[in-house]
Amino acid sequence: MEAGFRLLSSDPAASLSQIAEHAGVGRATLHRHFTGREDLLRELALRAYEEMDQAAEKAAEMATTYSDALRLILEALIPLGDRHGFLAHFGFDGDAALADEIARQARETQEMIDAARTEGLFDPAVPTRWIERLIDAAIMTGWESVRAGETTPGQASSLAWTSLIEGVGAKS
Repeated sequence: MEAGFRLLSSDPAASLSQIAEHAGVGRATLHRHFTGREDLLRELALRAYEEMDQAAEKAAEMATTYSDALRLILEALIPLGDRHGFLAHFGFDGDAALADEIARQARETQEMIDAARTEGLFDPAVPTRWIERLIDAAIMTGWESVRAGETTPGQASSLAWTSLIEGVGAKS
């Protein structure tokens, strides 16, 4: 599963043979666990949503405001960037369970963004969906920076949050 996340988040077209090779197992071993590529993709998606959900819920438990919860969730999700990247590459429209999960997580994210907006974190003129996309980009940028050895997870989350909230322009 880990090999699948690593490979498919950077190469969405990777075959089962490539995934098996990346995992250091034979293709037959992979086929004993998954009937085919679509089965593996579905299982990876379910695991990614579950792991990201657990990380976000655990991080938000310590928050005192919605704004703080968003910051803590961003910090918790950056190390799971390979899961996030994997999910960004694949659409699961034909799978009812995954479609429901996608819709639920999107709804919860939008509700949290709107609640943080009422606390004054976001400009009321900026659409919720725009902010949601910026958060997604911050997670991916942070993870790619950590993966490349440019930053630690803590540095990446701090930079991601500052960039999201304050931008990257020079202070006047």
